[in-house]
Amino acid sequence: MMSVLAPSGLARLALLTSPNQCLPLAEEGTYTTKNLKMTKAISSWKGYNKNVIDEAKELNNNINKTVDMSFPSKMPVMIFTRKVDKEPKEGKSNITFYQNQLSQVSSQKLIVLQGHHYLHWTKYREMSKYVNDFINTSINSSTKK
Repeated sequence: MMSVLAPSGLARLALLTSPNQCLPLAEEGTYTTKNLKMTKAISSWKGYNKNVIDEAKELNNNINKTVDMSFPSKMPVMIFTRKVDKEPKEGKSNITFYQNQLSQVSSQKLIVLQGHHYLHWTKYREMSKYVNDFINTSINSSTKK
């Protein structure tokens, strides 16, 4: 079904009826009208391309392949995630998942930011500072050894 959305024009129709579903969620004035128009065009043109469809089909297989994987303990790892307002009933969340993933990593940082799934659309300046600080800290730590 997804493979017919873009070629048939249904993706464009969906963008017209509910543009907020694919446009960056940001404060007024963050993006120009021209940029938002380009984002709509790209989303309707490429939003459901063959690669996206194949990725969706393989999601469960890819999760199963990685379920027992972990980061090497000596590899620096930084993860950005968003704060989810609704607490899950079982007490597990994206944050507890990542904390568990990083528990055996000696140089690690978990950054929780307010925002939607595409944090890099609106938090890129803040994220850039975190990344630069993390890299500098990692470099300084490795040169002291």
